[in-house]
Amino acid sequence: MKKLITILVIGSGVLFAGCKKFIDVNDDPNRPISVQESLILPPVELSISHSLNAGLLAIYSQHYTQTVCLNQPVPNTGTYLMVNSEADGDWSNVYVTILNNLNGLITKAETNGNAAYAGIGKVLFAYTLGTATDIWGDLPLVEALKGSDNFIPIYTSQEDVYKAIQEKLDNAIADLGGDSKKSPSSDDFFYGGDLDKWKKLAYTLKARYYMHLTKAPGYTAEGQATLALDALANGMASNEDDFKFAYPGSAGNENPWYNTFLPGSTLVLSSHLVNELKDRDDPRLPVIVAPSVATGLYTGKDIGEDFVGSLEDYSIPNEFYGGASADNFLVTFDEAAFLKAEATFIKSGAAAAEPIYKAAIQSNMEKLGLDPAAAEVTSYLAARGSLSAGNALQLIMEEKATANFLNMENWVDWRRTGYPVLTKVPNALSDIPRRTLYPQSEKISNPQSQQTAKLTDRLWWDAQ
Repeated sequence: MKKLITILVIGSGVLFAGCKKFIDVNDDPNRPISVQESLILPPVELSISHSLNAGLLAIYSQHYTQTVCLNQPVPNTGTYLMVNSEADGDWSNVYVTILNNLNGLITKAETNGNAAYAGIGKVLFAYTLGTATDIWGDLPLVEALKGSDNFIPIYTSQEDVYKAIQEKLDNAIADLGGDSKKSPSSDDFFYGGDLDKWKKLAYTLKARYYMHLTKAPGYTAEGQATLALDALANGMASNEDDFKFAYPGSAGNENPWYNTFLPGSTLVLSSHLVNELKDRDDPRLPVIVAPSVATGLYTGKDIGEDFVGSLEDYSIPNEFYGGASADNFLVTFDEAAFLKAEATFIKSGAAAAEPIYKAAIQSNMEKLGLDPAAAEVTSYLAARGSLSAGNALQLIMEEKATANFLNMENWVDWRRTGYPVLTKVPNALSDIPRRTLYPQSEKISNPQSQQTAKLTDRLWWDAQ
């Protein structure tokens, strides 16, 4: 992809400047009523990568998993300070910019017989809905996207939202395998119109959302693992299938994590993350973490301390994840492999899961530019030890968290499994958050009983 297209998305349409001719003096040429699918898809994909997967609440999830630290006095986000208005932007992005436009894209594509666009739209819809419900819980769904005549849509239970996600993915898979008059190519920033990869993503997402419910009321870990393994049989098969957004790196077109860690942001990596990689002699350390400018050492900042140091004393993400032209990884083959390892452990035990677990680590090493057969990698695997009934889930989740660096999925995994192990940081204002607050704008415009939820309240699937 040579460049990004900057398009302002508003409501259920896309605004474009300019028009070749005026057909009717009463029509505004800058606000077309009908927009082609190929013009709706690119800005929505950009928004999903830039403002959802790496937006403000995505950054908050990195605080809650103790991956990052603010070089600011406490209290701050790292000690679990949040007000409702901080969620306003992400909520608007989810509903106004993404779901509303995807709803229009899907409807138009189905009307026009463009099943490929409809299928992609449904996969993106399911991904966005899944991300949102794992942030907030119950969501306005059934009534929320019917148009402007309903300003107070009721909230759908999270269990029903999850059912809607799976239904959307099933419909997407059917569309992606059907006939289509038109198919995307360069207007698809993620896969360039490769429908086979979109189908693999859909199946991998099905597995992700099945495994989220291993503790949910009325569901069993073994039942969800069975469903996940069935889905993964058609899911991502290699690193080439990664669902990622490639950024050119030019001014205004940088990876969002690059901008997040610019010196003016005061955000650095935490000592919790950096020391964990150092203590394990993880060969991925220099790929994931940049040495501090001041000392050349890998140094994170202690979360919760009331000390503000020089930003140059602390590490930030290295080029692979934090460079201006780095890819932004949303869903990866690594995740699929660790999902398979976890599901296999649940179904068949530690011995059956171990080769899958080790292959997942090796695959991630290879993605990061390391030779899976190198001595440093084989030594690392040996030091991590073998899986057992007592340690398998912890080791799988710890390695998955490393492979899923800067991904919100790590917060989901901690809430549903308890791993990696986290403890409340010094000067914390509460226990570790298990959700974010509903936005202030929504509380004012569409008051609902769910909006009284606190940061420490559990979501429906987050059963004890």
